[in-house]
Amino acid sequence: MAAAVKVTESAFGSMPDGTPVRLFTLVNAKGMEVQAINYGVIIPSIMVPDRNGRFDDVVIGHDNLEGYLTKSRFFGAVAGRYANRIAGGHLVIDGHEYSLTLNNGPNHLHGGAKGFDKVVWSAEVRSDPRGPSVAFTHTTPDGHEGYPGTLGASVVYTLTDNNELIVEYSATTDKPTIVNMTQHSYFNLAGDGSGDVMGHRLTLNAGRYTPVDGNQIPTGELAPVDGTPFDFRRETAIGERIDSDHPQLKASLGYDHNFALIRSGNGLELAARLVEPKTGRTMEVRTTEPGVQFYSGNKLDGSMSGKGGHVYGARTGLCLETQHFPDSPNKPHFPSTVLRPGEKYQSTTSFKFGVL
Repeated sequence: MAAAVKVTESAFGSMPDGTPVRLFTLVNAKGMEVQAINYGVIIPSIMVPDRNGRFDDVVIGHDNLEGYLTKSRFFGAVAGRYANRIAGGHLVIDGHEYSLTLNNGPNHLHGGAKGFDKVVWSAEVRSDPRGPSVAFTHTTPDGHEGYPGTLGASVVYTLTDNNELIVEYSATTDKPTIVNMTQHSYFNLAGDGSGDVMGHRLTLNAGRYTPVDGNQIPTGELAPVDGTPFDFRRETAIGERIDSDHPQLKASLGYDHNFALIRSGNGLELAARLVEPKTGRTMEVRTTEPGVQFYSGNKLDGSMSGKGGHVYGARTGLCLETQHFPDSPNKPHFPSTVLRPGEKYQSTTSFKFGVL
């Protein structure tokens, strides 16, 4: 019997100041389930079937709000205003210089000390012909974390009957500013707590990537992937070359790099495909963005436990963060992330799950 298509709402704890946090559970006609909370627009769980019809949770994270408040690692969160790193927190727009919060050594990372991932958003269940849907909205004031402009942001999660989670971002501003939002889920298609992701097979639709310096800031080069461990144009096991003697892999302890996608237009186009051979689960990532950050979970070190008491050791989850390139405000030849009054920032990414 097909599952009832629905969105249910329940409590997910309270913030230290007493603000309630709500959990939204989206279920499609095939029984796939996506959970989201209005703190950080975090996705705590995605339940999808394997080739035998067994459902497992394919993202790592926490069972309760306390875990997300104290042991973040950006598990499942929306990162912004500006996802990824900005060197020195330095930003110049139209000749005006701004200093952003430094929260990653000498860098500004994922929106600063209190980015989009660390605030409670407003949430509303939506009627959408594509499937169960929830819209999250939040406004950050002018000067927050150093950013210019009051920014009104929206993130919408919609689950279709094709087992596709569609993520739609939008924003408007009253001053020229920068925006670059992404979804920061750590995926393990074998299931949460099942071990590392080195056997997952990845395809990336990218012919170039952006090498980084010792502070994880792009050097500005758009380097060809040809003949390097960064060539995922053909399906390759993540663990096959991750420990290669390559300076970029050694410096980052594995993959933590932005890939410049091969695009033919402005619509949703295939960025990545992930296959887990044992369960047969697959995930296809499509996006309107020019890049994707592939992070192989290198800095998970076994010091943190999550859902069900699972210990998250090295490389037990991976991220495919669709985005504009890191440090774009300081790299004029990178695609621009400037948003001006009267314009609307719009970005869409979808995660479609299937089986071999």
